[in-house]
Amino acid sequence: MSSRETWMGQRRSVCRVLCLLALAGTLFASPTVMAAEPATIQKPQELMDSVAQQMFAALDANRAQIRKNPDKALPLVDAILLPHFDTEYAARLVLARHWNDATAEQRNRFVLSLYHALLRLYGSAIADFTADRLKLLPYRGDDKSNEALVHTMVRRDSGAMVPVDYRLHLTPGGWKVYDVIIEGISYVKNYRTDLGAEIDQKGLEEVIQRLDQEGLASAVKR
Repeated sequence: MSSRETWMGQRRSVCRVLCLLALAGTLFASPTVMAAEPATIQKPQELMDSVAQQMFAALDANRAQIRKNPDKALPLVDAILLPHFDTEYAARLVLARHWNDATAEQRNRFVLSLYHALLRLYGSAIADFTADRLKLLPYRGDDKSNEALVHTMVRRDSGAMVPVDYRLHLTPGGWKVYDVIIEGISYVKNYRTDLGAEIDQKGLEEVIQRLDQEGLASAVKR
């Protein structure tokens, strides 16, 4: 099995757990930090809990339709989950040195491709997620820091509890998730390793075209 095939299998497993926690990201959130107003901006722990509860309520209200057609979950993911993930910042981290080599048009296409990949992956495995699968652990971060790490535990179908940690940073739009760490494995680092090797071999434009085609094929199927 090739390294890419191995990673694709790992990524599918990782993304299934990500879907279970019901949190994801924003399409064009700025990574620039600004001072937060405590009265108007939720703290990281409060944000995670609030978004999860919104998602539970939406799933419960639409569960029958979603089980018949999983694509019915996509608008919920788009409206509730993805506005809390800084996809542009995550894309910068994923592309690493290749971000500086990319044109503005290539950067925009890559961010959109990453966004659509998250939308597809989260929507495909979220139908049966319920509140009893998630345990939010006590927050241990510094309230004065512009970076935060929120710890949670997610129960798999087997009953095993899996640690899922969320890295967030403070932006003009509030706290945004930019990386998810599952059992010590960083989503951003794994994506960077996989795509970085492919870009080195094939070039950035060919990789972006592949991602574009995957997004188009998914849209056609829907």
